Amino acid sequence: MADDFVTVAWTSSGTVRLIDQTRLPTEEVYIECRTIEEVAEAIRTMRVRGAPAIGVTAAMGLAMAAQGIQGGTFQEFIDALEGMASFLIQTRPTAVNLAWAVRRILNLARKSRDLPLLEIRAALIAGAQAIREEDIQVNRALARHGQILVPNPARILTHCNAGGLATAGYGTAVGVIRAAAEAGKRIMVWVDETRPLLQGARLTAWELQRADIPATLITDNMAAHFMGRGQVDLVVVGADRIARNGDVANKIGTYGVALLARAHGIPFYVAAPISTLDLDLADGSHIPIEERAPEEVTHIDGRQLAPAGIRVANPAFDVTPASFVDAIITEQGVARPPYDISLPDLAGEA
Repeated sequence: MADDFVTVAWTSSGTVRLIDQTRLPTEEVYIECRTIEEVAEAIRTMRVRGAPAIGVTAAMGLAMAAQGIQGGTFQEFIDALEGMASFLIQTRPTAVNLAWAVRRILNLARKSRDLPLLEIRAALIAGAQAIREEDIQVNRALARHGQILVPNPARILTHCNAGGLATAGYGTAVGVIRAAAEAGKRIMVWVDETRPLLQGARLTAWELQRADIPATLITDNMAAHFMGRGQVDLVVVGADRIARNGDVANKIGTYGVALLARAHGIPFYVAAPISTLDLDLADGSHIPIEERAPEEVTHIDGRQLAPAGIRVANPAFDVTPASFVDAIITEQGVARPPYDISLPDLAGEA
């Protein structure tokens, strides 16, 4: 079951090609970013979104920008590259994969300091492409571990979009669902619409339809209704950052879903690659939460829904305490509580 779309790719002409997720599900449009400013704008405006996907995009954007750093010494080159890296990291502060991927490109440049600048530039392109290919393989490995947790048959609820559109391909939470379906399990998915930007309605529903996986779209405030009727067997979501103790930052509304799942005795699983772990953060209270524009709440597709001048709070993420997370699925295996022991172990921390 291969993706028939490409979320992010490096082109033969040295640009970054993205599927414009703001145009889905009605239009499948691809854009090409030719400058680092265009890459940053695509990330900021969520034309590309999802923690792994923006990490890959930022890595490619930095590698692309490196091609335009002219002449000079290695120190001048790395100083310019570090400035560009900081610019990209500031576009979206919550998802740790972005900073992880950018720093990986920076470290590759530093390790290549004895090479000619021409060779360093080429190495950065290869490094960014490697991050993309690794992400796809990581997602498939993660999905294989996760599908073992899915009973047969299963009615799965998911929130936001953690599919191929949120990654370089295949997906994390949706990857687990796909792997379960590919294993022959009878799967049905409840898709939370995910206000305010409707990533569930626009993106996850679109992906599942294309994968021929039965799915039913519901508004966010319907989840408790179906859980209370015994029609949800498990919840699986993605993550944008996971602290050392297992606290999980994910799309706003995830915390509420976790509370509902616990109240109804339903397993709540998080699927995310090792690169989403931030083991330097003791707990989720230290995770920065992005606040987005009020218009995302007051308007839908340009149509005003709320009175002009009303004050708006629009945090893009919330933090689900580790105590509500039954397992965290990674490419290295499944972590169980206590997470401050299991997560560093899976990450290979010495």
